[in-house]
Amino acid sequence: MNRSRLFMIGGLALALGLLVSYPVYNRLRTSGGINNEPGADIVVAVNDLQVGAKLEDRDIRLARFPQSVIPPGAFTKRTQVIGRGVVLPVSKGEFILPNKLAAANAGSGLPALIPPGMRAVSVRVNDVVSVAGFVQPGSRVDVLATGNQGGGGDRQTTTVLENVAVIAVGKNLERNPSGDTQSAPVITLLVSPDDGQRLTLASQEGRIQLALRNPLDTRREQIGATRASSLYPGVAPPVTQTKPRSHRTTIPVTVIPSSAYAVETIRGSKRDETKF
Repeated sequence: MNRSRLFMIGGLALALGLLVSYPVYNRLRTSGGINNEPGADIVVAVNDLQVGAKLEDRDIRLARFPQSVIPPGAFTKRTQVIGRGVVLPVSKGEFILPNKLAAANAGSGLPALIPPGMRAVSVRVNDVVSVAGFVQPGSRVDVLATGNQGGGGDRQTTTVLENVAVIAVGKNLERNPSGDTQSAPVITLLVSPDDGQRLTLASQEGRIQLALRNPLDTRREQIGATRASSLYPGVAPPVTQTKPRSHRTTIPVTVIPSSAYAVETIRGSKRDETKF
């Protein structure tokens, strides 16, 4: 084999080697740039954190992450989160973000879950009222009240509240992870102060029933009251007995004139007669 052919083969091999190694070199350089990206220590959860829990030092740790993967608002110090309540579930190893914690000094448990301007009002329920236990924390319900208006005999049912959030079932602040039903004698609803008064009055004046809603259905129907008489169209509604009013009756009095009297006066030869 002559020398020129050897040089040709060597040149081709060198060119092929450069062509293959160039993409590998670029990939290695890019990887090295990521590894050299500046990072920061971020607070993450050591264990799964449930709603209502109070964060302690053993629940969190600091982990270093590249700046490009750190979400906005992530905490960089333990002291920023210790003592604050959890309002949304946090998984092990997950970033602890401000929207998953109650405000500073708001405490933990149920009070930390109540937004400013709202109230938590509890009502007594049973398996029927709580829709066989399918009403759970996070559910949306309508509140129906049944009673007599003004003490009348015709009972009626009215939707007094619509699309109300359930904040607790008994002492449970979080939905059952397995999806099983939860039964408790008390359910706590998140309402405005005005709706809290209506809910309390409805539970005292009559009997309430919860109607479970699809969480995506937020429409307000403005449903009118349903009376018991409307369930039986062929039966006339009961008539309420009322006390008849007393009316003054004026009876005309007919005056019957008495018999007339005649008086005769004689003066000499003149005679006069006067009638009375």
